[in-house]
Amino acid sequence: MELIPGLPDDVARDCLVRVVHRQFSTVVSVCKAWRTELDLPEFHRHRKLTCNTQKLVVMAQALVDRKEDSKVVKYRVSPVYRLTLVEPDTGDWCDLPPIPGFSDGLPMFCQVVSVGSDIVVLGVRRSFFGCASDSDRMVFVVGGHDGEKNALRSGIAYDVRKDEWVPLPNMARERDECKAVFHSGKLHVIGGYCTEMQGRFEKNTEVFDFAMWKWNDMQDNFLETAMCPRTCTSGDDGMYMCCAGDVLALRGTMWQAIAKLPCDVSNIAYVETWQGKLLVIGSAGFGEPHMAYVLDLKKYRWTKMGTPEQYSGHVQSGGFLALWRPVTGHLGNTDGGLQLIVMVPQRQ
Repeated sequence: MELIPGLPDDVARDCLVRVVHRQFSTVVSVCKAWRTELDLPEFHRHRKLTCNTQKLVVMAQALVDRKEDSKVVKYRVSPVYRLTLVEPDTGDWCDLPPIPGFSDGLPMFCQVVSVGSDIVVLGVRRSFFGCASDSDRMVFVVGGHDGEKNALRSGIAYDVRKDEWVPLPNMARERDECKAVFHSGKLHVIGGYCTEMQGRFEKNTEVFDFAMWKWNDMQDNFLETAMCPRTCTSGDDGMYMCCAGDVLALRGTMWQAIAKLPCDVSNIAYVETWQGKLLVIGSAGFGEPHMAYVLDLKKYRWTKMGTPEQYSGHVQSGGFLALWRPVTGHLGNTDGGLQLIVMVPQRQ
């Protein structure tokens, strides 16, 4: 049976590899042959070779309220989060289907990371923890605080392929509200504060050496100022962060300003990098709509992305991924202190 009547199968495949994410659910429901074709590993490889894998950012983003017959948009004091997708190259936004069992919203203070083409959502008993992925198969959870507000030194790793948790050695310091970044093959845990400090951030960092399975000595004064490190992110050529109205790049051991932040994203919620670009989502102030800008890291030029009203809510966390199939959700194994949800490419 021909994939598309009247066309050779190789031409039909060239048509199918150009299907965008929001059309997948329709395409796989057309016929069994199309569903089978889109499930083949060869289809994924062909999309990569023809540069048709979609570059997406998945986020835990707050719902936006609008009263009927009113132009007034309300941003909730206690927001309800759901998973959204944006394709930075096109500016297209969409919602992901609700995770089974979480139709009323994601767990509070959850973290979202991407692992290959999987989306991992973690929460809820360990709060304000650092979370990072090696973009291959592992997710790392470090620091944060427990139910008694005690800052934690502990860390754990989750193997997505095996659905297994592995404990990490304790860090040298407790680190509440730290930032975890996977860069140059190592896990960097930046800043945070211990229980006694309660909100007074530190400037140091610890790096986990996987070959030796231990934490290296702390690097003092990694950050230039004691600040919340949540905007730190890793790019192809180094680390970046936003501070005092500037985008900073780590050059050697020094942070250098490379661009001014646009005024309407001065209150930063989320930063992401991919292929020489940096996405910044933020607002002009508390209760204001969130906007998105993309910085070209070679030309240092900003491009404002169109942000539909329903996607102007606060972004809690997110990750970049390349996607070739629609996604569905399932609950993964838990370690007793975390809830794990994995959104994976749909195979049925």
